[in-house]
Amino acid sequence: MPDSAPTITTHTIATDTIPAVEVTIRERGHGRIILLLHGGGGPLTVARFADLLAERKPARVLTPTHPGFGGTVQPDTVGSIRALAELYVALLEDLDVHDVTVVGNSIGGWVAAEMAILNNPRISGIVLVDAVGIDVPGHPVADFFALTFPQIAQLSYYHPAAFQIDPSTLTPAQQALMAGNRAALARYVGTESMSDPTLATRLGEITTPALAVWGAADRIVDTEYGRAFARAMPTATFSVIEKSGHLPQLESPDELLAHLWDFATRTR
Repeated sequence: MPDSAPTITTHTIATDTIPAVEVTIRERGHGRIILLLHGGGGPLTVARFADLLAERKPARVLTPTHPGFGGTVQPDTVGSIRALAELYVALLEDLDVHDVTVVGNSIGGWVAAEMAILNNPRISGIVLVDAVGIDVPGHPVADFFALTFPQIAQLSYYHPAAFQIDPSTLTPAQQALMAGNRAALARYVGTESMSDPTLATRLGEITTPALAVWGAADRIVDTEYGRAFARAMPTATFSVIEKSGHLPQLESPDELLAHLWDFATRTR
């Protein structure tokens, strides 16, 4: 793993429509800039992959915590995926970084797609890892909020037994953190469908190079959903990782790293 712990900083970010919001970022490594966006499971779902990426590649990996996740406060002014995308584009401006590859898993992929639609020149490419956000007839997003944590694990992994969590074995602090992440997710996406009916059409506006990477065993959003997501983006290619589910960064990190880095270096 990296020689030192991540550097943690908090930035106060504002946009024309969003008053000042505090965003906490963990930063690892040096080199090509990767903005790595977590999904509904919270920042811990990308932490080890961020370590791996910074250790193995010349990469400066930035992993923000979406406001409301990881025990942070979610302001009323950031209550949608589009607002979160606007916030992160403003963050790139604040950091004054260029040639950024934005990588997002699940709702993080949705955020990355919304960032690409904003067509900011600081973003050189996006990688959507088992993203959600669009409606695909016959291939619905799993009803996440109707599922228990064991049921979510069954749908999320090629080998669920290796990732099962029994909430009763967690400490009160860990249970509160998971409940807070779930509540934050509900505020961003609602509880009825993890999608925006306008997104698929708006994806056609993307001019930034894009890669959609999907775990073959994902049953939260299956591979046909992923192919539809990729087809909606004029610049996208689509790849599948075998023996992996909704979170390849946890289940198949080496394979995901290979796909990501090949794409990032080709879009330079």
